[in-house]
Amino acid sequence: MADTFTALVAEQADGRTAVKRTSLEESALPPGDVTIDIAYSSLNYKDGLALTGRGKVIRKWPMVPGIDLAGRVRSSTTQRFRPGDPVLVTGYGLGVNAWGGFSQRARVKDSTVLRIPEGLDPRSAMAIGTAGFTAAMSVVALEERGLTPGDGPVLVTGASGGVGGTAVAILGQRGHEVWAATGKEDEIPRLRELGATGFLTRDEMTVEGKPLESARWAGAVDAVGAATIPYVLRTLRPGATVAASGNASGPKLDATVLPFILRGVAMLGMDSVLVPIERRRRIWDRLATDLRPRSVGANVTELTLDTLEEGLDAIVAGEARGRWVVRIA
Repeated sequence: MADTFTALVAEQADGRTAVKRTSLEESALPPGDVTIDIAYSSLNYKDGLALTGRGKVIRKWPMVPGIDLAGRVRSSTTQRFRPGDPVLVTGYGLGVNAWGGFSQRARVKDSTVLRIPEGLDPRSAMAIGTAGFTAAMSVVALEERGLTPGDGPVLVTGASGGVGGTAVAILGQRGHEVWAATGKEDEIPRLRELGATGFLTRDEMTVEGKPLESARWAGAVDAVGAATIPYVLRTLRPGATVAASGNASGPKLDATVLPFILRGVAMLGMDSVLVPIERRRRIWDRLATDLRPRSVGANVTELTLDTLEEGLDAIVAGEARGRWVVRIA
C-alpha cells in the first residue's frame, strides 16, 4: 500500500481559489533535501490572504499553504540533519512558491531548515512562528540602533495581533516601558499581563495631526501600516526608530519628510522572508533565551486542518487576537 499523508491543497480555477483536504502519496512532494513529519504550523495574516484568495499571495499552483512549520525530520539526503531531529522552517517562500505547513508532511531545501533551539518544542516554536520572529527582528533592530530600557516609552501598534502582542511581551521582559495601541478594549488585561504599562486607542492613533507633534516615543514597532505609521513618525523622539512590518490597514504611506529631516528619525522595514539563515538562526536561538516571550505557548488558539476555516475571516479582517497554532500531527 502506498505511503500517503493529508494536506490542504489550494488550486485556482476561473480566477478563484479553492482549497480542499487531499490525500497524497509521498511521491507528490516537491524536490528537496529534507523530508519532515509536521507536528504544528501556525495561522498568519498572509495565510489568511492565501486561503481566501483575497490577496495575490500564492505564486505557484497547486500549492500547500502555510508559511510556518515545525516537526521532526523523517529523512534527509544531507549530513546536517538526521531522522528524528526537531526542526522548523519559516520564510523563504514557504506556502507561497514552495509547499508549506498545512500538511502532515513536507520536503524542503536543507538551506531553509533550522533545528528547534533547546528550550522550545514544535508547538512553542509555532506559537512564536513568523509573527514572533518578526517581532523579535523588530526588537533587535531597535536595540541595534541604540534603544535601551531606560530611554523612554516604546510604542507597539496592532498590539492585539501576533506580531504586536509578541513585541509587547519581548520588550516588557527586557525592561522597556511598553505602550500598546489597540482598538480592542477587552484586550487590555491580557496586554498588561504581557508587559504593557500604557495604552492608546485606535482613535488616538488614526486622527489626523500636524506634520510634527510632541516628541513622545523612544522607539516603536508598527504591525499595522497605513493607518498608524503617520502618527508614529510625527511623534517619535529625535533619533528614534520605528520597525515596520505590517500592512493590515493598507500599504499606502501618507506622511511628510519632516520627521526624517528635522528629527532624524528612521523607519526600518522588517522582511522576515529572506533573512539570511545564520542571522535567522541567531534570532531563533535568542527566542529560546533572552528574547523568549513571556508565557510562550500559553493563551494561543489551537486549530486543526479541519477547523482552520474558523480563524480565516478574523485574521484577514484584523480581528484575530494573539497567536493561532495549527495542530497537524
